Amino acid sequence: MELDTEKILFNDRYDAGRQLAQQLAEYKGKPVLVLAIPNGGIPMGLELARALDADLDVVIVRKLPLPLNPEAGFGAVADDGSVMLNDDLVAKTGLTKEQINAQVTKVRGDIRQRSLLYRKDKPPALARDKVVIITDDGMASGFTMKAAVESVRHRRPREIIVAVPVASAVAMEQIKPVADKIVTVAVGTKPRFAVAGFYRHWHDLNDKEVVNALEEFRAERFWAGNKR
Repeated sequence: MELDTEKILFNDRYDAGRQLAQQLAEYKGKPVLVLAIPNGGIPMGLELARALDADLDVVIVRKLPLPLNPEAGFGAVADDGSVMLNDDLVAKTGLTKEQINAQVTKVRGDIRQRSLLYRKDKPPALARDKVVIITDDGMASGFTMKAAVESVRHRRPREIIVAVPVASAVAMEQIKPVADKIVTVAVGTKPRFAVAGFYRHWHDLNDKEVVNALEEFRAERFWAGNKR
């Protein structure tokens, strides 16, 4: 559905994940890998993987913060080291090559730390020849998701589906050329767009919540496998 104004559609991220899973029911029982973007995408990933009986892993993508305005980003870095820049914003803000490289180095270090924290010593899950569903709690600009898709494409999946509860119309245009399919509950069409505005309960997930959620899912899969 298209919305020209923000409207509460989800109680929380888990509710959003369950609503999203209903639109992906056709993939249940197929070779699917769900990749969640931490931190906010983890609840979505859990609900999708549970509903589809799929494997779950993370794809770690972090925005490149503007030096004087860290809440805003001028691009993103993925966990394979690839960099996606918003060239228009870089030109507008006059960022130098040195400033860009400094932020990229810093963010890559953060990604390495998070990868160790979330995966421990496990390698990334195999994506080759699988349907890969990349999910997050929403898309505002689309740059973070675009970096994730470009990164995962190198792992030779059969198909890449971007699945998010809500996205801006701008983000949809960013993602259409790079994803094989996009699944959303709603698309926001107004110029000012905030993902949080579509949720009744919203908070920034911390690393401990992410680790606990992933360990809970791994335990569920372990016990389910032993019962088969």
